[in-house]
Amino acid sequence: MKFNNLVLFSMLLVCFRVSAQEMVVAKFSVGTSSLNRSGTPVSVSLDGLDYNTDKGALRLFELKDKTRTEVSCQLEAGNSPRLWWILEGETPANLERKFILIKDSTFIAKNVITTELNSKVLVIKHDKEKVMQYNVAEVYPPDTVSEIFKRSAFIHPLWSPSGNVMTRIDAPDHWHHWGIWNPWTKTQFEGHHTDFWNLAEGEGTVRFAGFNSLISGPVFGGFKARQEHVDFQCKGGDKVAMNEVWDVRVWNVGSYGNVKVWLWDLTSTLNCASSSPITLEAYRYGGGIGYRATDEWNAKNSWVMTSEGKARKDADGTRARWCDVGGEFAGKGTSGIVFMSHPSNREYPEPMRVWPENQNGHGDLFFEFCPIRDKSWVLKSGNDYVLRYRMLVYDGKIDPKTAEQIWNDFSNPPVVRIDKSEKAKR
Repeated sequence: MKFNNLVLFSMLLVCFRVSAQEMVVAKFSVGTSSLNRSGTPVSVSLDGLDYNTDKGALRLFELKDKTRTEVSCQLEAGNSPRLWWILEGETPANLERKFILIKDSTFIAKNVITTELNSKVLVIKHDKEKVMQYNVAEVYPPDTVSEIFKRSAFIHPLWSPSGNVMTRIDAPDHWHHWGIWNPWTKTQFEGHHTDFWNLAEGEGTVRFAGFNSLISGPVFGGFKARQEHVDFQCKGGDKVAMNEVWDVRVWNVGSYGNVKVWLWDLTSTLNCASSSPITLEAYRYGGGIGYRATDEWNAKNSWVMTSEGKARKDADGTRARWCDVGGEFAGKGTSGIVFMSHPSNREYPEPMRVWPENQNGHGDLFFEFCPIRDKSWVLKSGNDYVLRYRMLVYDGKIDPKTAEQIWNDFSNPPVVRIDKSEKAKR
């Protein structure tokens, strides 16, 4: 089927009755290109369309044969509004799917991905099941450990769909490891060195600074959090060297085949907090996305597998599009995370830091995409610097073919085209 086959599409529209409460906004075609798709988040710009929800909630239907099937959709408002939905099920390559968007004054959408905030934490849920916790308040180490290790602005716990806890904090070997986080280790700022990662040095830290938005919805839920990289060594006292916004989105995907999953994105946007530039020096640790795995995993019951076929023994320092990290939980099966790097990221395909199999004599597991491992990065005032990652959290096992397919959906999403041959009905 071709995108311009408007005759057939117009005939399909005739078959679907639009009630008095409904007004057509637009019709879309979604092309899969040469890739197979499965449960893919897709979006389309609504610029120039009469989508104003004061006239009714938005509803999306897929058109097939002589039936229309409702598909959950969600509006992302802003200067350039977008409509999001999940391209549900398996979609073979070179196939086109048709959709119609309407406004319905009687419709109320149900939120599936929800955010729940209190004074200490924000928890994202899929229905009633916990997906992740973002820590707003400072978390302190055990009483016997120095308070210098306190930290906010990190994800822990991250749960698997069955409830296995995937992350770790309060590790005696590295008190400065905080679940999923991304501070920078070797930096130069205003004429001196600052370490935002190794908190024991007392040179700097990262702290939560507020939310730009909290989102719940039928397609995705999440938050945009402001984080400050604070330098403790500046003249006149503490100074914010870098501002960062974490845009975290959990998608209502559900499963791939028989494997239940959580699919979520983290987009980090960095900029200088003053007129002073900052240099993120080349080092084997720093930034990107860091992950300290559960203490249940060791060298014997866990695995690492990259898109390039590297395992834990030889993955460190290599580059990859994605990396699958997983292991066993006593009496609770296996779970894992596929970390995916976007092609727009610095130094893509990104270098990785993967701990050796004999780490701590036990095989403790740490993984990181590290965009400054081989080359320093100078951030200049007035610019935004963006890093994008997608994580697939699963129970059981994910084969490399599935991991590659989901990475393709992230890096090269389906093309959505608006049919502008007929003005929206009002």
